Amino acid sequence: MPAIVGAVKVINVSGSSIFNIGDVYSMAPESTAKTYAGGGSFNTGDGTHINLANSYTQVNDPDQLDQTITSTR
Repeated sequence: MPAIVGAVKVINVSGSSIFNIGDVYSMAPESTAKTYAGGGSFNTGDGTHINLANSYTQVNDPDQLDQTITSTR
């Protein structure tokens, strides 16, 4: 079903982003990334108190490929 879109203000679109307005059949990323972070790394908000004592992040990844990207073009 067609969409009617009003004013749109785009501030930033990075190299690995997808920007779409309206109907779309398929959108697929063209890049992937893996982020390692310890416990409590992505907590946000006012008054957040985290006590992790001795935190350790395991970064061993023996399978090598997590998200392979194949071209559909």
